[in-house]
Amino acid sequence: MNIVILGAGTVGTSTADLLCRNRHNVTVVDVNPENIRRLNERLDVRGITGSASESSVLFQADVMNADLCLALTGDDETNMVGASISKSMGARRTIARVYSSVFRDLSTFDYQRHFDIDRMLSLEHLSAMELAHGIRHPGSVTVEQFARGELEVQEIVVAAKTVAVDTTLRELKLPKGVRVASVNRDGVTTLANAEMRLQISDRITLVGQQDELEKVRDWFQRDTPPKQGVVIAGGGETGFHLARALESRRFHVVVMEANLDRCDFLSKRLRQTTVVHCDATRRNVLEEERVGSADVFVACTGDDEDNIMAGVEAREVGAKTIMAIVGRPDYGNVVGKLGIDHVVSPRAVMARQVLGFLNKGPVVSRWSMGGGGINVLEIEVDEDVPATEHVLAKLPLPQESLIVAVVNQEFVRVPGADDRLSQGDIVIAMVADSAMDGTVRVFSRNGG
Repeated sequence: MNIVILGAGTVGTSTADLLCRNRHNVTVVDVNPENIRRLNERLDVRGITGSASESSVLFQADVMNADLCLALTGDDETNMVGASISKSMGARRTIARVYSSVFRDLSTFDYQRHFDIDRMLSLEHLSAMELAHGIRHPGSVTVEQFARGELEVQEIVVAAKTVAVDTTLRELKLPKGVRVASVNRDGVTTLANAEMRLQISDRITLVGQQDELEKVRDWFQRDTPPKQGVVIAGGGETGFHLARALESRRFHVVVMEANLDRCDFLSKRLRQTTVVHCDATRRNVLEEERVGSADVFVACTGDDEDNIMAGVEAREVGAKTIMAIVGRPDYGNVVGKLGIDHVVSPRAVMARQVLGFLNKGPVVSRWSMGGGGINVLEIEVDEDVPATEHVLAKLPLPQESLIVAVVNQEFVRVPGADDRLSQGDIVIAMVADSAMDGTVRVFSRNGG
């Protein structure tokens, strides 16, 4: 594929390296000629010196014929403008990296749709979601990252003496707007279907609006499970996003932040999180704040060494599970020996994101759920495709294919059997490996 990367900094260089190793044609644009010189010495890429937000430079980079344009400079505004211009000039897909959370906050303005950018990615948000994924359950579905944060995903273990036991999903008659997406039984995850009969201890994934999900929780659980205690060291963007992702009846979250102004920011925006003004890298502080009683301790201070040391200290004072953000790849062989259970690398997270976007046809992105041969697909609905000809119940989708969400300009929803897709909709579907080709055909012109 032809890929243009805007920005030759740490993220842009590591991404270019990844794509070169996967034998893609890569062009890199950077305003600093020294960065381009250094990149050309290391990698087999085409380097262009110039501003990523100037059309003449983008024309020189041949974005008109790019399958994917990745705007990865260190400046949010440059990334958005560069990705937007590239899309207008003909790039098939564009992705912009942003740091400030305001650009991803739909309550004020939809920057992504306004600038016609396919995806706006925050390394800090992605890292937080990776951590949240590990805290919730490693096999959980990551639908919320596609649905602009407007849908919630909850995992529930089916308890005895509830209405769901030994009942098919068809008989259960879930309200519109709530869907069982997958069922994990004996460690094997399968897609849900109307005839599936739930059993005690099944781990099911529910997708829907939070208030709607709360209405049906009692159908599957008799008692609310005890809250897990999560302590987050560092209230930067990663810590903030992680705390917000975990705010629910399942978790008691504490954020430890050394900057007083940042504490004020966090306390105003996190409704169910305790914010403590302290230095989480000091052992006596961890002891005073009773970190030893935490189920999970997460170190994301913004400094690799501080994260590693905080994780080691938290382990020694008694925290059960230790997680940390570690950016330097050469630390990878060390952290496990120091008692840190799970490490998230922002570079590795971004690499997985980029690889997920390397698709052709109507598929925008593809992600493996990990185990069970199930994928989460983001599919663009075009005009004159079979997917627009009938209501969902009558679409010729393979049996092992399930549409769990539909995103359009007005809203994000869990669709019903009588809903109909329109041009411009983005479909989030869970699809087994064996059903990939059949599913994509329904969204392709002439069924091809």
